[in-house]
Amino acid sequence: MTTSEKIAYLKGLADGLGLDKENKHDKLFAAVIEVFEAVAEDLDALEENALDLGEEIDALSDDLAELEDIVYDEEPEDEDEDGEWVGDYDDEDGCCGGHAAPDSGCCCAGHHSHGEAVFYEITCPACENTITVDEDVLGLGKIDCPNCGEVLEFDLDSAGDKDESAAE
Repeated sequence: MTTSEKIAYLKGLADGLGLDKENKHDKLFAAVIEVFEAVAEDLDALEENALDLGEEIDALSDDLAELEDIVYDEEPEDEDEDGEWVGDYDDEDGCCGGHAAPDSGCCCAGHHSHGEAVFYEITCPACENTITVDEDVLGLGKIDCPNCGEVLEFDLDSAGDKDESAAE
């Protein structure tokens, strides 16, 4: 028997007793039963909301599991449903499975990283804040320091010369 059914039973008992609405004690019983009815309605609403939330959590859990499969899948397929390349860029056939485009040396024209991402630490000369950036940010040539707003410029040509001279 649900709480609402129990309250309806109590209300039926009270009606069967023929409570006098002028009697103080009978008024109290009637008021208590009305409060019980309101509480039962609130409990029903809470139970319904809990069930709805449980269903939403299950749906989110399923969606998260799908995303985890996509993100952590060790062997992705070569193309997604839109025909975009999603394969392993560093497989044994070379870049993008050996599907190199003429002139670029890479079928994707270099729009991906061939291996692990490389990060660089840069210290702002104005505020001495250390910033970590990747190759894409360096390729922009300059950025504003997120701490003080100073423009930080990157000279990639001279950085390559230093790397070559250090290797010799």
